[in-house]
Amino acid sequence: MFRTAISKAYRTPSLVTAAAMSRGTVGRSAGSVIARRLYSDKPEAATEKESETAESTPISAEEFEKVKKASTEKDAKLKELKDAYLRSLADAENIRNRSKTEVENTKVFAIQKFAKDLLDTVDILELALKHVPKEHLADKVANKSLVDLFEGVDMTRGSLLRTLERHGIESFDPIDKPYDPNTSHALYQAPIPGKTPGTVFAVEKRGYILKGRVLRSAQVGVVLDPSGN
Repeated sequence: MFRTAISKAYRTPSLVTAAAMSRGTVGRSAGSVIARRLYSDKPEAATEKESETAESTPISAEEFEKVKKASTEKDAKLKELKDAYLRSLADAENIRNRSKTEVENTKVFAIQKFAKDLLDTVDILELALKHVPKEHLADKVANKSLVDLFEGVDMTRGSLLRTLERHGIESFDPIDKPYDPNTSHALYQAPIPGKTPGTVFAVEKRGYILKGRVLRSAQVGVVLDPSGN
């Protein structure tokens, strides 16, 4: 009698199917249907009908438009966020480059004020050399002390100029060149025969440039056009 009850239980479809599912012999879809059969109090035919109805129910046109609109709005929002992100990256890169340039300029032009003060010393030395009569320098025996002093001052001036050059400061002499208001300052004008109007015929003080920037303009005299033009 006990053996008969066991054989009937194994012939029951639900139990046999559950045993097969536990061994992995039934797919996921079959398993879900079987699970509904095992644990649902509804008849098997009603459970299968509900599953087929849920899977095959069409979406209405209104619902489709809502989904489409939501998808479009989401894409537009993502594009907007991406653009904002790229702009933020570009702004950050610009700020980084600008800060780097400012730091480099600060290092380069940190000596600007100090260099300007040194230029006054160079000007004084050059002025002293300019006012020594050439004929006195010609007689090195009679004017040995003056010649030695002249050479010492000239060596000091040359040493200062080389020191300035090592720090990126270069001098320029615009003599006989067209007058450039960006690099020179005209102290006076005069008509000079044989000279082209608008050119520099005298340089009172040489100009200096620091890393491509005018540190001090040259002070010059410019040839005046006799016609006044």
